[in-house]
Amino acid sequence: MAQQHLEPTDPTARAVSGDALAGYLRAQATEFLRALRLHRETGTAAAAAEESVDAARALRRSARRISGSLHTFRPLLEADWSEEIRPELAWLSGTLGLEHAYEARLQRLLLALHRLSGSTALPGQATSEVPTDRGNLTVGAAKAGALLDRQLTLARTRAHSTALQALGSSRFHAVADKVAVLASEVPLTAAASTADLRPAAAAAEERLTDAIAALPLVTAGHPYNAEALVNGLSPDPSPHPQDGPWHQVRLLLRLHRYAREVLCGQGAPVDVRLLTAGQALNRHRDASEAAAAAAAAARTPRIAPATAYALGVLHADQRHEVEAARFAFQQAWQEQPLEAV
Repeated sequence: MAQQHLEPTDPTARAVSGDALAGYLRAQATEFLRALRLHRETGTAAAAAEESVDAARALRRSARRISGSLHTFRPLLEADWSEEIRPELAWLSGTLGLEHAYEARLQRLLLALHRLSGSTALPGQATSEVPTDRGNLTVGAAKAGALLDRQLTLARTRAHSTALQALGSSRFHAVADKVAVLASEVPLTAAASTADLRPAAAAAEERLTDAIAALPLVTAGHPYNAEALVNGLSPDPSPHPQDGPWHQVRLLLRLHRYAREVLCGQGAPVDVRLLTAGQALNRHRDASEAAAAAAAAARTPRIAPATAYALGVLHADQRHEVEAARFAFQQAWQEQPLEAV
């Protein structure tokens, strides 16, 4: 796939000094502290549950941006400090995101089961056709849904407890203290104030385009490939081998977006092409993880054949969604850069 280069009229074509990085990191640290204060003020009351979720999301968003910027522009920051806080921010973001991930995964799978066993046709079939095995799927779908509900609700409850413990831990307080210092003082190197940020941002873009060019499109780009089902339902619970490079591209695209935010400023227009491609990769991750959850449920000992059948159909459906997300990403990425909005 052809590498995409920045246009001469792009805002990132202008020289940007380390002061822009310092301002960006201070702004993200301030957002982190604001979200933390909101999270503490909402407490655990049911009426404040939505605000608490929003605050946790804002915490994760700021933590990701700080960590990503420290990674991309690490030559301009004090090495020891940067290497110490970056993994801690990644730990925090991952820990806070698990509960929401399990909840969203359960909703996705239950909605898919309802669609597959209801009036909507199975993937790849016209809506006017009624599959002869719909009865078997309907019988197993209810028990499959109940099994997924038990497993993922338990996982979500544990993730919630883990997040609460993390927010009250000395490890988190140490991270918050470092971010509080970052809000007023960014530990740049002596040469950072006069350095140009563009080479580091260009390197992040190059890593992204190289990873996209190496995607396994020959096997993974088909509407559906049997290898995906065989691997997914095998006794081996390891992640699907076709998904890893796509997950890596998603992370690299995020780093590229954050680098552009540093260069262009917080109020700069959003690159529609990058936004659309990122949304496709998010759908890819969600479908991939949902398929893995269905496969894991199908490996539950002593489940009824109808339940296992429904979970197998559900797994295949989510692998279809994986392929659809890959196709959507390719379409978005191959488009000419659109005007920002």
